Amino acid sequence: MNYCSSCAAPLHLGIPEGDHLPRHICDACGTIHYQNPRVITGCLPVFEDKVLLCKRAIEPRKGYWTLPAGFMENDESTTEGAIRETMEEANAHVIISHLYTLTSIVHVNQVQMIYLAQMEKPEFAKSSESLEVRLFEESEIPWDQLAFPTIKNALNYYFNDRKTGEFPLREIILKSN
Repeated sequence: MNYCSSCAAPLHLGIPEGDHLPRHICDACGTIHYQNPRVITGCLPVFEDKVLLCKRAIEPRKGYWTLPAGFMENDESTTEGAIRETMEEANAHVIISHLYTLTSIVHVNQVQMIYLAQMEKPEFAKSSESLEVRLFEESEIPWDQLAFPTIKNALNYYFNDRKTGEFPLREIILKSN
């Protein structure tokens, strides 16, 4: 960050009084520009014994499979974001059950929240963000073609938890790729 978004003056990197981390500071107007992790929200959509995956049409990891998820928007809840992302990426309606995985992705300053969700009907379609959208049985999951470790984690938890019928919230911390 080079210039203040409040007054357009140059910024310097420093530790504000009472803080312990370097921040971008504007000497002209006094604004301190905080940079915080970005929130990714999405869901693990289930229909009968299958899960819905999307093949990414955009970078990063174009051509790899993922759960429908993306960056949360202002003025929406995390569940609203998960529902929106599922519609944007898979043209699918879901009913959110509960927060299933909460992952701190420390090395890229992101927090990912994946909700367990049900699909009432197997209705879905590709979009501008997905090359293909498909329901997969566990034996059909393209494990070596999954876009992100967080998606592999969520799917592994789901298929293991399905054996017991208990789907607890999982908190995961990833510090590097």
